[in-house]
Amino acid sequence: MKWASVLGIAAVLGLMTLYEWPKMKGNMKKEKITFAAVTLAGGILAVWLVFYPGTPGPTQLFDFLYKPLVHYIENLTAERGG
Repeated sequence: MKWASVLGIAAVLGLMTLYEWPKMKGNMKKEKITFAAVTLAGGILAVWLVFYPGTPGPTQLFDFLYKPLVHYIENLTAERGG
């Protein structure tokens, strides 16, 4: 059943590309490269989440990265505030 989900994701990405690609006419090489990269990254992430649904999302990554900074700023403002 997971492979059916992968085929569905591929179909959606394909339809999305067929719809958007012709709209990028002329000298839009950077936009096409960016579209392809973002679409590919989204497709890989979607397939990854089909096979490993318990994977933490981007918000958990931001929490992990910024939590020490938030604690530092809170302590700093508490010391200066009184």
